[in-house]
Amino acid sequence: MIEAYGLTKRYGAKTAVYNLSFQVRPGAVTGFLGPNGSGKSTTMRMILGLDTPTSGRVTVGGHAFRGLPNAPRQVGALLDAKAVHGGRSARNHLLSLAQLSGIPARRVDEVLGVVGLQEVGKKRSKGFSLGMGQRLGIAAALLGDPQVLLFDEPVNGLDPEGILWVRNLMRRLASEGRTVFVSSHLMSEMAQTADHLIVIGRGQLMADMSVQEFIERNSVGFARVRTPDTEPEQREKLIVALQEAGGQAQPENDGALRVTGLPLPRISDLAHSADVRLWELSPHQASLEEAYMRLTQGSVDYRSTTDMRAGLQQPAGAPGMAVPGTVPPQAAPVPGAAAQMPPAPQGNPYVAQQPVPQQAPQPGAPEGGTLQMRAQQPPAGAAGSSTSSTTKNEGEDA
Repeated sequence: MIEAYGLTKRYGAKTAVYNLSFQVRPGAVTGFLGPNGSGKSTTMRMILGLDTPTSGRVTVGGHAFRGLPNAPRQVGALLDAKAVHGGRSARNHLLSLAQLSGIPARRVDEVLGVVGLQEVGKKRSKGFSLGMGQRLGIAAALLGDPQVLLFDEPVNGLDPEGILWVRNLMRRLASEGRTVFVSSHLMSEMAQTADHLIVIGRGQLMADMSVQEFIERNSVGFARVRTPDTEPEQREKLIVALQEAGGQAQPENDGALRVTGLPLPRISDLAHSADVRLWELSPHQASLEEAYMRLTQGSVDYRSTTDMRAGLQQPAGAPGMAVPGTVPPQAAPVPGAAAQMPPAPQGNPYVAQQPVPQQAPQPGAPEGGTLQMRAQQPPAGAAGSSTSSTTKNEGEDA
């Protein structure tokens, strides 16, 4: 059993935990909930003797953690899955912990099999994914077969199969009479795993009760009622009858009614007395997430704001800003731009050029000399002056 009495922890002017008292009993999974910065991790560190309380005390099995003989054999914990030497293999990491606590080496292979890492036990942990690191941390917590177990966000990085495995593991450990204390932000998972809840906000206790009682106290259940869609007058008759009996009926988007303030048997009797046929009459209860959000909405320290994108959006109609539904104007052609553009390549530029066959030397050409090609003169009267000048310029450039 874990017991905290008036636990307070201050870091300078910052009070992380204030006058916190609770009990974590064996034989049940106790969920530890609270917003970010509420003091959950600090509380767990004080339980494990990693932080010293400013005032108050916390015990495990009636003793302070530092006073427990061979504490790893009695308390197992996962606070930081990355607190592993990356150069060590998973097996060597567990083996070093086992040797420090006098645990037999064969236990290392047992817990590797329990968490599903037996195939990668000889691989260095620095190459592990987040989910594999979580499994290795759980293996370290189980190494000494302790009666008290603490897990801080144990399902981070796990796939659906891994989350289901952790859920079943927690419940199995609790069924063996162990004390299991689990913190998490996944409300849907806590609803299926935990039997009891301890909720804190800004370092102070907000709730200490069973999951079912927590939901009932921090949410409002309602009945969903539906009348024949083809007979709207029956719906109106039922609304009048419910309101006269002290209930409240609010229409939903699909045509059904959300009824509060009356139990289901009373709603059924009222519908029968008003001669109204019902197509649906079902109870609805809020989820753990809804109840949690309703309780802790005033204890959240970090709230998001709307992203206004200041300075990143141009006003409509600004230069360079396209107006939706219009075609941007085409730029006017620049005089003489076509003459400045290089000629388009002929053919495929990525095809290797074929060698030009050599021609027989012309009569009178020197042997071994360069073959001089004469430009053909255009017929008289033709527009060939530009061709002659171009040929001449090419010869000069050569």
